[in-house]
Amino acid sequence: MPHASEEVVRVAETFATVARTLAEDRHGMQGALERIVHLAVDTLDACEFAGISFVEKRKITSPAASNDIPKKIDEIQSELGEGPCIDAIREHELFQTADLRNEKRWPRFSTRVHEEMGVSSIVSFRLFVEEDTMGALNLYATALDAFDESDVALGSVFAVHASVAMSAARRQDTLEQKAETRDVIGRAKGILMARSGVSDDQAFDMLKAASQRMNVKLRDVAEDIAEQAPPRDLST
Repeated sequence: MPHASEEVVRVAETFATVARTLAEDRHGMQGALERIVHLAVDTLDACEFAGISFVEKRKITSPAASNDIPKKIDEIQSELGEGPCIDAIREHELFQTADLRNEKRWPRFSTRVHEEMGVSSIVSFRLFVEEDTMGALNLYATALDAFDESDVALGSVFAVHASVAMSAARRQDTLEQKAETRDVIGRAKGILMARSGVSDDQAFDMLKAASQRMNVKLRDVAEDIAEQAPPRDLST
């Protein structure tokens, strides 16, 4: 195992390499996650496969994986409702197992993954930003006790970058949705102003009143008008 000071330098260099590589990527969150799982395999000698998992309504999806094995492991976790990825996301920041053959925390999962995939060692990192859990980064190896403290430290580097990429994508989606909403409302106001001869403020008040009266989102009312659908009756 590297000396402590050497390990700090190695982690710092890995951080810099991952940051630089992702900065050069122009394919958004999906591209970033794909790069992260492949970099993890390329950088960590012990890691043979890597994948990122999301849990949504008890179903696990695999937005990025170094090959088909992480996806198949996610399918097994989703089917059985147990496994390190699920626990990492729902309960703790990190789950690690060195020998799936003797793993008691997820007996059905462990047996199937070891027998069907040949995997023995797993490290799962929860991906989160400010306690907002979003998924897990999973590292896999066929060897027993494959991941040491150095691997876990470096794996955390990739987990941090995955979390940041996912958080940034969420913020971008929110900003785009807000921009689209403003545009739709603006077009709807313009139509009302031309149709009814009202001012900008009066047109917006009409939209708000209709939204509240019918218990429909303001954007939905605006979309009906902006898309020239049969208009809702805004006067009653």
